[in-house]
Amino acid sequence: MAAGSESAGRRLVLASRNTHKIRELSEILAGLDLEPLPNGVDLPPEDAPDFRGNALIKARAARAATGMAAIGDDSGIEVAALGGRPGVRSARFAGEEATDEENLAKLLREVGPFADRRAAYVCVIAHVDEAGRELTFEGRCEGLLTDAPRGEGGFGYDPAFVPDDTGSGDERTMAELDPAEKHAISHRGRAARRLAEALGAAA
Repeated sequence: MAAGSESAGRRLVLASRNTHKIRELSEILAGLDLEPLPNGVDLPPEDAPDFRGNALIKARAARAATGMAAIGDDSGIEVAALGGRPGVRSARFAGEEATDEENLAKLLREVGPFADRRAAYVCVIAHVDEAGRELTFEGRCEGLLTDAPRGEGGFGYDPAFVPDDTGSGDERTMAELDPAEKHAISHRGRAARRLAEALGAAA
């Protein structure tokens, strides 16, 4: 394995300053010491055609800037009725500076006329160790989109996403789950646990 159990317990730089991501990954990866991207380090454009490519862009840049092992993640939602969009454009679906609320509103408007409300959250986490060796880990969470947002937790598209994993008859959105429930089934939780297993760390 490219980065083995010897990496467990080491500090990792997370190639992000997104407070939501930092909090979620810190909660999920309790066995690892995560540090946010230092101020003054700029990440290159996320211009890869897939989640894996964008995650590697971020992890490579963070490792190059700090010399530390680094992780980067890229995630988004793929909607069946939209042919898999917004995908890698999820964070910028309504424009480069769009808010979560604007992105979600645009998504629900575009899906509105369609009967197929199947969707999947996808996350890829890339790990680049001090020597530049690379690993990637993917997690998915399948579900359905609601007609309107519900719930105060989570972020992004969570208020309109009902995961399959909570079981038939449970109509709660990701934004209505408590953090432990969400982490157990989320795309980011699944990818992060695969990372932790590869590094020999508890998650």
